[in-house]
Amino acid sequence: MSDIDMPRLFQQTPFVRFWMARVTGILSNQMLMLAVAWQMYDLTSSAWDLGLVGLFQFVPALLMTLPAGHLADRLHRARIFASCMAAQATVALVLLASTEFSWTTRGLILALSVVLGVARAFQMPAQQALTPLLVTPSLLQRAISVSSVGLQIAIVGGPALGGLLYGAGASTVYLACLALSVVSAAFTFTVHYQHTPAQRAATLASVFAGVAFVWRRKVLLGAMSLDLFAVLLGGATALLPIYARDILHTGPEGLGLLRAAPAVGALLVTLLLVRFPLQRHAGYKLLGAVGVFGLATLVFGVSTHFGLSMLALAITGAADSISVVTRQTLMQMDTPDEMRGRVSAVNSIFIGASNQLGEFESGATAALWGPVGSVVVGGLGTLVIALAWLKLFPELARRDRLSS
Repeated sequence: MSDIDMPRLFQQTPFVRFWMARVTGILSNQMLMLAVAWQMYDLTSSAWDLGLVGLFQFVPALLMTLPAGHLADRLHRARIFASCMAAQATVALVLLASTEFSWTTRGLILALSVVLGVARAFQMPAQQALTPLLVTPSLLQRAISVSSVGLQIAIVGGPALGGLLYGAGASTVYLACLALSVVSAAFTFTVHYQHTPAQRAATLASVFAGVAFVWRRKVLLGAMSLDLFAVLLGGATALLPIYARDILHTGPEGLGLLRAAPAVGALLVTLLLVRFPLQRHAGYKLLGAVGVFGLATLVFGVSTHFGLSMLALAITGAADSISVVTRQTLMQMDTPDEMRGRVSAVNSIFIGASNQLGEFESGATAALWGPVGSVVVGGLGTLVIALAWLKLFPELARRDRLSS
């Protein structure tokens, strides 16, 4: 891949517009989730309730994602994404009103978490399956890396900005989230591509076709399930409000920095991957990155120093970025376009399980063993998973180049 590819990539106007839509939408989502987590912990001081926020997002996403992937292969993917941003804006508006009029409750936050879960179910397959339609195949790996850079910029900026704005009150954060979600939807409506609606009628077999496709391709199954179990066990995001307030003794500004730290590490590594894409030994590098993720999670779990905790989280993000770019590129390269929505839906289930279900797992185990015990056991589990996948998925470990 030559240096001339980067200028060519940014000449793809639909890709650039969608990149901007994704950045603003994810920025809004990150600020929203920080404010929701802090507000829930302020209301209940319960690790269990922090975990429930993730569970209430995951369950509807699990139920809706496969039908959403089928729709992404039949309907205009940009319009699906825009509709999801509109739903996110509605959630921000409700939270803004409830905070201003002092009727925010535990039940309301959990109910709105369900809405966010449904929106995510439709958003993820549409956005993942849309990028390959906006660039040429020769630019796809760089496009995925650049998309990941935008993702990390939003994940860095969202929590940091959200933490600062929270100092002026939760309403300020929700107002900013509302504005950003509306901007994201507006950008997405300007994205045009050649859309050819599917002609086949929807059947149960066609809805589950993505599951069958991934099951038959062990490289894809191994890469997706590796991320599922690694982040499910090793993720500590749901416990950050506890670490911030009770272990590291900081406030919402510190929580914002902690939530942003993984994205800082991810951004730095993703920028390197844009300049120097993975060429050889992709499988072993993927498994090695997951091992580093587990080790860094262990360090974060036992740290009581804010700076060391930030560094450990940054390393988890750096390692995870290698996993994200590798998995996404493998998925897009090995999947025909008419299946990308449904295969992306399967990937979204794995991501949702690792993130939202992982948050519930963290909250539940923290309620039993304490936050430190939960994170340490999770880090050890991630290391075991990385070693096990060497044996369980040798085709993934031996994968040399990302293009098949």
